Amino acid sequence: MKIGIFSGSFNPIHIGHLIIANYLCEFEGLDEIWFIVSPQNPLKSKDSLMNDIHRVVMVKEAIRENRKFKFCDIEFSLPLPSYTIQTLKALEEKYPQNEFYLIIGSDNWLIFDHWKDYKEILKNYPVLIYPRFGYEIKTNRINLPGKNVRVTKSPVIDISSTFIREGISKGKNMNYYMPSNVYQYILSKALYQSKR
Repeated sequence: MKIGIFSGSFNPIHIGHLIIANYLCEFEGLDEIWFIVSPQNPLKSKDSLMNDIHRVVMVKEAIRENRKFKFCDIEFSLPLPSYTIQTLKALEEKYPQNEFYLIIGSDNWLIFDHWKDYKEILKNYPVLIYPRFGYEIKTNRINLPGKNVRVTKSPVIDISSTFIREGISKGKNMNYYMPSNVYQYILSKALYQSKR
């Protein structure tokens, strides 16, 4: 099977993530998308992250009605911080019958050379890049390294987890930015509330 690996903080997961994942499954030939909650992104501060358990529950709630979406907890068994190359190798070893595709946004592609062992990733794993507002990739002006990298035509969704967290902390109604069950979970646990 062709498995898309969608790894991130998901702090919180929102409809932008789900729209992109759905597009990649339906239009880019992937059989499934595996959502991986990163315990610690090496390029982000751990202090800004909501508790791992809450982020896992929110992802599971968000994807439970789509049979092509799966939750994968593999990064919780790997050393911290969470390096993508380690995750991909661990997945390949555990599920050798599958072909794994790395899904990243164009914002991350523009700093991809800062990632640990990025050349090894490019050599051994297909990479699907989805567009993000403000991070345009002109395919005719960039030297994409080999056939393993593809810029997709998935919709540009200008929603960020940061915007959602800030809205919730200010008491705004953010219901339509994520599945209702995720939003209700956030409210029930008083997540992302401002500390006054």
